[in-house]
Amino acid sequence: MKHNDKISPSASETARDIKVFSGNANKELTKHICDFLNIVPGEAEVSRFSDGETRVEINENVRGHDIFIVQSTCDPVNDHLMELLVMIDALKRASAHRITAVIPYYGYARQDRKVAPRAPITAKLVADLLAAAGTDRVLSMDLHAGQIQGFFDIPFDHLYAAPVLLDYLKKLRGDREVVVVAPDAGGTERARYYGKRLDASLAVIDKRRERANVSAVMHIIGDVKDRVAILVDDIIDTAGSITQAVPALLDAGAMEVYAVATHAVLSGPALERIAASKMLKLAVTDTIPLSEECRKVDKVEVFSVAQLLGEAIKRIHNADSVSSLFI
Repeated sequence: MKHNDKISPSASETARDIKVFSGNANKELTKHICDFLNIVPGEAEVSRFSDGETRVEINENVRGHDIFIVQSTCDPVNDHLMELLVMIDALKRASAHRITAVIPYYGYARQDRKVAPRAPITAKLVADLLAAAGTDRVLSMDLHAGQIQGFFDIPFDHLYAAPVLLDYLKKLRGDREVVVVAPDAGGTERARYYGKRLDASLAVIDKRRERANVSAVMHIIGDVKDRVAILVDDIIDTAGSITQAVPALLDAGAMEVYAVATHAVLSGPALERIAASKMLKLAVTDTIPLSEECRKVDKVEVFSVAQLLGEAIKRIHNADSVSSLFI
């Protein structure tokens, strides 16, 4: 399909035009998605009452339409989650034919199981809230834990940012020998996936986490000597894991260290740590909009997933296969 192809619905969807709306989290990403789809973004106003309550107005007819709402539940997480839920409710009550929540970054995904007595499973709670609000389908990208898809009793499409980031990494590699590094044992499968497509070896950082957002590098499993090391993760939050891995890799003989991640949460001391780190580049996607402060950090390079999400939206609307987007 060409970039400027018009949406051409299948026979069963002929009368159901597509409309893409956005909350306050992903306005720029939504615009790029709509440019790819060659449509105009939906007209909706998301604001606050004086007491802080979320206020939504849908300013166009959506009766019988196929609706996609693009909204990452990123900082401020609870505000953006509430915006998404209220928009879904408004569109449902306006008689939309189908509502798909496009959540490039799924907040609360790290609370996907009980790790201590009396702990919540908030990823499941958010899934229940989305379904109760009237969501018919969910499209998300690089979930922190794949089993979150099973928390939903409605269709769930899970995309990966790998096609976007691999293009960058192949150009970066050139003819040099590369090792893909998982920053912890939980990221080994992801690192192996990248390593296979880059024809690269694999290494794992043995890390022990004393408490949330605090980590310590223990040692490296695998050979990184005289290789370009590429750290691969799904989320960079405080950047502790990534930046602590860099000196360990260099001490083990790595020539250079780069990092890639899908979701740039970058909270707390993250930017300061990245700027001070000896990693050469950090490549992230625009599933979470970067702050102006972050855009000023030369080491951070942003790649857009708009075309990938746009293609998935087009295929969902036309009842075509989405699985071919999983490379």
